[in-house]
Amino acid sequence: MITRISVPSALALVVSFSALHAGSASAAGEMDHSQMNHGQMQGMDHGQMDHGQMQGMDHGQMQGMDHGKMDHSQMQGMDHSQMNHGQMQDMDHGQMNHGQMQGMDHGQMNHGQMQGMDHGQMNQGSAEAAPAATSRTPIPVLTDADREAAFPPLPGHGIHDSKVNTFFLLDQLEYQDADEGSVLSWDASGWIGGDIDRLWLRSEGERTNGVTEEAEVQALWGHSIGPWWDVVTGVRQDFKPGSPQTWGAFGLQGMALYAFEAEATAFVGENGQTAARLEGDYDILLTNRLILQPTAEANFYGKNDHERGVGSGLANTEVGLRLRYEILREFAPYIGVTWSRSYGNTADMLREDGEDVEEARFVAGIRMWF
Repeated sequence: MITRISVPSALALVVSFSALHAGSASAAGEMDHSQMNHGQMQGMDHGQMDHGQMQGMDHGQMQGMDHGKMDHSQMQGMDHSQMNHGQMQDMDHGQMNHGQMQGMDHGQMNHGQMQGMDHGQMNQGSAEAAPAATSRTPIPVLTDADREAAFPPLPGHGIHDSKVNTFFLLDQLEYQDADEGSVLSWDASGWIGGDIDRLWLRSEGERTNGVTEEAEVQALWGHSIGPWWDVVTGVRQDFKPGSPQTWGAFGLQGMALYAFEAEATAFVGENGQTAARLEGDYDILLTNRLILQPTAEANFYGKNDHERGVGSGLANTEVGLRLRYEILREFAPYIGVTWSRSYGNTADMLREDGEDVEEARFVAGIRMWF
């Protein structure tokens, strides 16, 4: 005959058996729950349970346990490494005291399915947020007086435009092999003044076989109208050819694109004579010291002047090419060639006197500045 035992009776029998062996279980030091089936232990109240000696417990199948009133203050050294929390759903940890849960090993715990757990009221011991740090000395509000003290008004940058400087350039002092004989030619310029206003001096001329054929001097006041350009105005005095003649002068000089130096000057002379002169030169650096310089000059007159041998319109042009070597930056010997030609009425006057209207010359000279 088979005797059937109901579930409540079995539970009562287990509880009675556990009570008989309570003493031996307390002394065991390490309770083994690894084979216990907690799958149906739902709603169990652990509120009064003493877990002080519950080391090595396997809670892998404990579902729906109420830990709300559990005292974990003595649960030190409990190994949860094998606990399976995969089914621990809706577990309420709201009232759990974890203050003394030191040394608990959760290294192997599976929290993959721990959904719906309420940790809102958990006491995490020392895991409270530290108060925000504040300055011991309050930072004062920045005022206009503070800004003025930090950024006082500064004086303007001093410039040296009021200083008087000087410059002199002997651009050409050369010997020329001309048809009439040996020619000494010069072309010089210089200035004295500041960065804005300067007194310019110019002079050029020729001496053929020891006789001065052409000579003039200009004194011009120059005013800077930009970084590279000056307006000049002043007087020009011719000594040769013919009788001395004085001109008023007005012009523009400076440096155009690509360091091309240019001068354009208009003259008004005695007896209503007018004239204009265009000049330019450019330095081509073959090396740092070997420099090729092309030059060009053109002269125009308003009316014929037989005494000086010039006619109205374009009177003459001259182009040259000089190669210099700068032994010092301030001193350079050079050699070159020039070619000049007369036009219009000026050419006719030369033909009447039996002279050539064009001529090429070999030149050699020095260039220096200081």
